[in-house]
Amino acid sequence: MSSTGGHGMAAGPAGLARGAAIPLLWRWGLSPDADLVYRALATFGARSLPALAADLGLPVRRARAALEELLAVRAAVAPRRRAGAWEPVAPAAVLRELRRRRPTVVDLGEYARRHRAVVGAALPRVAGLRAIHLADRATTRRRIAELNAVERREHLSLNPERSFTPDAVRAALPLDRQLLARGIEVRTCGVPPEDGDRARGTVREAGWDYRELPDVPLKLMVFDRRVALLPADPLDLDAGTLELDDPAVVDALVGLFERLWSTAEDPRRGGVSPIELTSREQAVLGLLAEGHTDSSAAQQLGISQRTIAYTMRALMDRVGVENRFQLGLALGATRVVGPLPDVPADPA
Repeated sequence: MSSTGGHGMAAGPAGLARGAAIPLLWRWGLSPDADLVYRALATFGARSLPALAADLGLPVRRARAALEELLAVRAAVAPRRRAGAWEPVAPAAVLRELRRRRPTVVDLGEYARRHRAVVGAALPRVAGLRAIHLADRATTRRRIAELNAVERREHLSLNPERSFTPDAVRAALPLDRQLLARGIEVRTCGVPPEDGDRARGTVREAGWDYRELPDVPLKLMVFDRRVALLPADPLDLDAGTLELDDPAVVDALVGLFERLWSTAEDPRRGGVSPIELTSREQAVLGLLAEGHTDSSAAQQLGISQRTIAYTMRALMDRVGVENRFQLGLALGATRVVGPLPDVPADPA
């Protein structure tokens, strides 16, 4: 789609959107402008700086800064001559480069020492501290289900894992949905996923509060601020779990959770927020995506052209973009719709 008058920006031979998913670069620390510019290059092919700025409705200085960001992470190739076109690098190659740049620490011995140090610092020194040992994963999952069933107010969790096994997801999802259905406040603090790009679908779809830190020091679950579960061995989750219910200990662990939560960030901040479309917006976008003009879409829906224009303007304002071309990219980024063709609006 395009703003009134149209930019005529059809997908060229260098466009990548037809054959590959375009990564969300803001999840890797790049700016929303860089994400938008890469998405435009990958979708429509090589463009000069002035053309990109005009197509996206961005000031030239912002488009230039975004291109410099992309160049720094090898997501774009600079033109050989000053007025030449910038070219996108294939998404798979961009992701490989971003993964290579991400610092990874896989020192399990250090992780174990740090885990013990954090827990030791968080827990008060209580004489004769006792814990129930849940012997293995199966026993732990059964106990989690029992505690979930009697929760009434709040569920807190820390997850240091960068990926989860299918078994773990299948076991957790029904319990989490039950909590939300009963109105329990659920807060989870995790780490960026392994591929750096995949929005954690289960978290997004379920709708609970979720934040991320570069590093989460331990795995923890707290039920209604009265019972806490910790792994018995941070290096071997098959070694089972410790269940603690001493009020002073649980309060200390809640305090640790709140300190981490206060410094964590919503991974969606600075990126493209989820978009919910009304039935009218869905109908209008569907027709425009098929190649209709505002006039023919209005005839199909039995409404006026002015209503089409108002619907599109309201949607652009809600998404926070300035023209129809930016709207098409934003909708594609959140997968509300697939890539949309450039459909000029009628002058009316």
